[in-house]
Amino acid sequence: MRVVIAPDKFAGTLTAVEAAAAIAEGWRRRVPDVEIDTVPMSDGGPGFVDVLHAALGGSLDAVVVPDPYGVPVPATVLRVGTTAYLETSQAVGLHLTAAADRAPRRGSSRGVGELIAAAVDGGATRVVLGAGGTATNDGGAGLLAALGATATGAVLDAGPDGLAGITGLDLAPALARVAGTELVLASDVDNPLLGMFGATKTYGPQKGLTEDELFEVDGRLTGFADAAGRKVATEKGAGAAGGIGYAVLLLGGVRTAGVDTVAEAVGLADRVAGADLVITGEGAFDFSSRSGKVPYGVAQVATEQLVPCIALAGQVLVGSREMRALGVEAAYAVVDRVGEERAFAAPAASLAELAERVARTWGR
Repeated sequence: MRVVIAPDKFAGTLTAVEAAAAIAEGWRRRVPDVEIDTVPMSDGGPGFVDVLHAALGGSLDAVVVPDPYGVPVPATVLRVGTTAYLETSQAVGLHLTAAADRAPRRGSSRGVGELIAAAVDGGATRVVLGAGGTATNDGGAGLLAALGATATGAVLDAGPDGLAGITGLDLAPALARVAGTELVLASDVDNPLLGMFGATKTYGPQKGLTEDELFEVDGRLTGFADAAGRKVATEKGAGAAGGIGYAVLLLGGVRTAGVDTVAEAVGLADRVAGADLVITGEGAFDFSSRSGKVPYGVAQVATEQLVPCIALAGQVLVGSREMRALGVEAAYAVVDRVGEERAFAAPAASLAELAERVARTWGR
């Protein structure tokens, strides 16, 4: 039997690499002679660089950039030939600060701009930015400031509150800074920047914005878009990573689904071809997984290759009909097998135990 194991991270407990290893370990306990190909995946969020480094090799350059509040944090630039892979969450990730300390009204994406600058200065002619998991909601204004953009009537790297009163934006220095560089935004969402389905309304609450603040902050970004380019604000992906997608699009970048970027880079379709089974997974498998998440992307590749796909997850929050709509034959939850307490206390062992159990059915 040949099995391809291609999970995302289990947020808060396991990286994608660790999850793939745990599933493989459990499967081999039940089916010792199985041929396993582990392909850790990412949708562009946390773990994007690690997954690509594991698959592609290349060199990791260590850099130090400011977090959302100006505190220096370590980050990496993965170089594979003349392509550089970066990750927004390393610079401005939610995980960098405790929930009680988050201040999204003043959080800046400047650190991401400095990451891009480091990649360009190192000779990259193509920069792929994994976007997701950010604590910022500034429309990418801080990113643009780091690359040389200036504003009239506002401070670009002081969060959305710094954009109050903006009357003009000079992008020319930032455009010159990245001239000759292909910019690619790899994100799991395709939201616009503004409005009911924009960055602020959709993702602001998880970053710490209260219901009363959502309208005001969206207004700040509206003023920013009026100065920078309102049409670009409506493009798919402009609302990714708190509007960092908008900044990348303003600089002439293009948006692609993060899972598709990773799938192409790791050669997922070729690795799935001829397999007997594909196993994917993530922390919480629900219907939002259809919106650019790893299980849906992996299941689509498996379907194209006529290979059955199942999912192992921390929690499964969809029924069988929804699973099949996502292209998944069956899904199994760690918490249903070992309970929530043990699932969080020993995530790798718990996932391996679930994989061993599932192999009784699917490992024949």
